[in-house]
Amino acid sequence: MEFGFSDEQLAFRDAVRELLADACPPAAVRSAWSGEGPGYDRGLWGTLGEMGALGLLAPVDDGGLGLTEVDLVLVLEESGRAALPGPLVEHAAVAVPLLATAPSGPLDAMIAGKAVATFAERPSRVGWGADADVVVVVADGRLRLADPATAVPLACVDRSRRDVALASLAGPVIDGDVELALDRAALGTAAQQCGLAAHLIAATVDYTATRCQFGVPVGSYQALKHHVADALLLLEHARPAVYRAAWSVATGQATRGRDVSMAKVMADRAAARAARVALQCHGAIGYTWEHDLHLWLKRVWVLERAWGTTAQHRARVADAVVGAAR
Repeated sequence: MEFGFSDEQLAFRDAVRELLADACPPAAVRSAWSGEGPGYDRGLWGTLGEMGALGLLAPVDDGGLGLTEVDLVLVLEESGRAALPGPLVEHAAVAVPLLATAPSGPLDAMIAGKAVATFAERPSRVGWGADADVVVVVADGRLRLADPATAVPLACVDRSRRDVALASLAGPVIDGDVELALDRAALGTAAQQCGLAAHLIAATVDYTATRCQFGVPVGSYQALKHHVADALLLLEHARPAVYRAAWSVATGQATRGRDVSMAKVMADRAAARAARVALQCHGAIGYTWEHDLHLWLKRVWVLERAWGTTAQHRARVADAVVGAAR
């Protein structure tokens, strides 16, 4: 059995990484926090559509790539590494496959990057809702299209999300599996957490290699090396769990829920540790608004609580393990 990614999957990941390195530098992430204009780059969103990243899970007959979550998870990890502003998880991992089964709708525009979709577990808080053209929410146990024009702004730690509450749910019901939609959102978030952790670790290594104290780089001190090594170890353990969960979702495994929850728990833990280590090793400058570190830290903290907390996902794993043992 082949457990690795194919050359094509890795090449697509590398292409996304190169695009985001060029088009989504820290300055672009910071700009999304300004509150002026949308919380994402419309031009970059269109480019992601052109290269197929937004319609990766859509059928080929509908203009998508017809691929699976195993392919998408690498793209989402790269979006986390760049702290890409915009609802890529909600759009590409959830809304596109849901609306691909609808008889009519804005799927073509979503695949092309001409429309932005988001997804929310409840209408009282919709992430990226202020900028979305298409909003899918869970209401009364069903999936429903909602009117983003009824949105009321909400405060959020990650200001680029521009969260809203919906005052009306007058849209049509979507025929789809609510639990699968929520699992896709949790899986995508776990992948982004891995990318965020990877960036924070790399940024910490770079900073401690150049920041000198008593005439030597602070990164040469054994205590700091241990902190970074611990964070890297957690990340290397989390990635296989996320990749396994992607396979479970893509192939409809009976263990899908357990695997997704395990991935979310491990990815959240890895990202949280990387964030803590980065903040400690950067010292006082890491607390400042002027330094870019907080942009990644706050994204980690928001995603830790998105699509189920660590405690909720731990409980789900425990229920699956105990139930299987009976």
